[in-house]
Amino acid sequence: MPVKASALGQKIDGRIVEATPRRLLAYAAGLGASEALYMDDAQPGGIVALPAFVVSLEWPVVGSDAYRAALGLSTAERLKGVHVLQDSRFRRAIRPGDKLSTEGQIILVRPTSAGANVVVKLTTVDAGGALVVESHYGAIFRGIGVDGGGGQREEIPALRPDAEVTGAQKAIGRIPIAANLPHVYTECSGIWNPIHTERTVAKAAGLPDIILHGTATWALACLAVIRAHGEGDATRLRRFAGRFDAMVLPGSTVAIEHQRSDPRKVAFAVRNAEGKLAIANGLAEIG
Repeated sequence: MPVKASALGQKIDGRIVEATPRRLLAYAAGLGASEALYMDDAQPGGIVALPAFVVSLEWPVVGSDAYRAALGLSTAERLKGVHVLQDSRFRRAIRPGDKLSTEGQIILVRPTSAGANVVVKLTTVDAGGALVVESHYGAIFRGIGVDGGGGQREEIPALRPDAEVTGAQKAIGRIPIAANLPHVYTECSGIWNPIHTERTVAKAAGLPDIILHGTATWALACLAVIRAHGEGDATRLRRFAGRFDAMVLPGSTVAIEHQRSDPRKVAFAVRNAEGKLAIANGLAEIG
């Protein structure tokens, strides 16, 4: 079935989640973030969440039956969705004890040659209703059309126009991807799709092997940028955005290319072991 053009503008309710020390510690540990800021809950002031933790709050919305029903897709068709865009803007750090509510609204439905392009704006607020994070989540539903011309409800923030990072000041860091990282990340993030953990499912889907979650690659890049340009202080990150492209295989190494273009902005990209862009058009904003 094609995606319903009438999905445009529909809201998807989420749920209220408490940011417990257990969840924040597990997410950080799963990504190898060993700094006290994320791991020492006994330190004065306690810990903060890795900014990328927000995807654990957003997944129950974009992975929900309500989202699938709004688009008019079957469960099998829903699994054809490929995460292609993650653009998150952070108003403040998430801390233990925060009670957070995340909901979504479909703001773009458009046919493309690859399939239906859908963008959801996700907002996470605290118990007092104050905005904590706003994200734009984009997906392509491969081989699925749209039952109409589609449309766009509001402007989507622009990414950095250049897919790659160029210039004499470009730095390159390498990040090893452990063979079991997809399994660890699945359990530490609460984001499960069997193509990331079960070879039988991945191969049946036409993949060469299980692949790393796009959000895990995004989170590793986020941590690397904070270390290199934010003095290791996650509370300074204001935005982290990029497009997901080539797959990352466990047991390989990825390269993150990054360059500070001005005091507040960092251009970045991630290449997989074959040199293809796993994350393109990457942009970070530092407070």
